[in-house]
Amino acid sequence: MRRRDFIALVGNAAAAWPLAARAQQPAMPVIGFLNSASPDEFAPLLAAFRQGLKEVGTIEDQNATIEYRWAEGQYDRLPALVADLIHRKVTVIAATSTPAARAAKAATETIPIVFTTADDPIQLGFVASLNRPEGNMTGVSNLLVSLGSKQLGLLRELAPGTAAIAVLVNPNFPGTERQLKDVEAAAGTLGVQLKVLRAVTEPEIDAAFASMAQLTGAALIVAADPFFIGHRDYIVALAARHSIPAIYSVRNFAVAGGLMSYGTDFADSYRQAGIYTGRIVKGERPANLPVQQSTKFEFVINLKAAKALGLTVPPSLLARADEVIE
Repeated sequence: MRRRDFIALVGNAAAAWPLAARAQQPAMPVIGFLNSASPDEFAPLLAAFRQGLKEVGTIEDQNATIEYRWAEGQYDRLPALVADLIHRKVTVIAATSTPAARAAKAATETIPIVFTTADDPIQLGFVASLNRPEGNMTGVSNLLVSLGSKQLGLLRELAPGTAAIAVLVNPNFPGTERQLKDVEAAAGTLGVQLKVLRAVTEPEIDAAFASMAQLTGAALIVAADPFFIGHRDYIVALAARHSIPAIYSVRNFAVAGGLMSYGTDFADSYRQAGIYTGRIVKGERPANLPVQQSTKFEFVINLKAAKALGLTVPPSLLARADEVIE
């Protein structure tokens, strides 16, 4: 081979190397994010989830891609949404609500799933045990469905003249029956009349509040449910319009003008879910990651809402609050 031809051959090969190297680079892992609510009300929780990812070195659009799927409160859409994520060949599914986790579990036994749930993941059949999950699922349990008795006690303390307590539940939510049992047991102990209101659509929320308006001296517990979280502002406005004292499971309700909230720190649950999702992206297995249980609780009182309802918050209650909104 002549020297000139050899130099040209080497030059052409060198020019092709960058293209070949780029072609051989592995694609970024894809995280499937599945939730049964809508993104508008979950923006702070999404930020917490991304923060958890970042803590273990997984950063969206830098070394991982996130595919978001939202059911917008229509739980029957979840199977199709999770099927779409599976078709997308995601590395892991972050199923950040109990209905989403149930749909993901029904759809795959091989793709890793990180859940957040308000209920007991063992009773739901998500894991064999908390310390040794086995299978393809692990995540965070925030225990919200077991807080009804505590919420009832706080509501009675703030509104001691309450003659009846209503509890608003979504019958399509997997943890509803456990929530009701907890509240019913507490109501029986306190000798309080309990009225159960069910809603799965916005018109049914309207009907529930119209029903409550006919009760004299009634107060309300809004059960933990992604559908209700997605209708936070709407529910808070109805409670104010009908002058109904209400307690919620998520801090965002009190921030939006609701009377008070008591529940686990939702943002911290999402952050922990983000951490586990990032660890799985890096190669860890769900079976080796024990289920986390939220231990951080938040009690928030909105004084402006209390004043509008003509309620005086006892100093003992204010002293126990983690946050008081003026």
